[in-house]
Amino acid sequence: MRVALTGTPGTGKSSVASELARRGYHVVSLDRLAEERKLIVGIDAARGTREVDVEALDREIDVRVKLGFLVGHYAHLLTADLAVVLRCHPKVLAERLRARGWGEAKVRENVEAEAIDVITQEAVARLPLVFEVETTRATPAASADAVLGILQGRTAGHEPGRLDWSAEVLSWY
Repeated sequence: MRVALTGTPGTGKSSVASELARRGYHVVSLDRLAEERKLIVGIDAARGTREVDVEALDREIDVRVKLGFLVGHYAHLLTADLAVVLRCHPKVLAERLRARGWGEAKVRENVEAEAIDVITQEAVARLPLVFEVETTRATPAASADAVLGILQGRTAGHEPGRLDWSAEVLSWY
């Protein structure tokens, strides 16, 4: 089973992935794999981000992986059996991104995307099963527990769309 562990930058994907790897699960960092396989096809100068050939990257994923986590903010765009979207309250997310040294324009773009559920909506449009895990105040271990619980059928409270921070955007204007 391929699980897309996805979410807006800063929601905790790397931390949760590290915890899952520590527990023995197979974790694929999509950014690392894209770099290793030379699948970076450009740079978005306005955003300061690398552009990945997602279709080529999808073909590079080892099809023999029985249970693997594909980790990246675009993981839900690859072939997966289900997606777990990590979510974080926009105000906390902004603090996390600023702590990384990100500029205000990039912080705002990502916080707005989180507030209006961009990744959840994209995942729901593509994949048969999508769940959300709120990471705002959770530890990586607790978030990993929630992810594994979803895989064990404990999905109540993780339905897509239950976290609604759209009013946050209106408060900024």
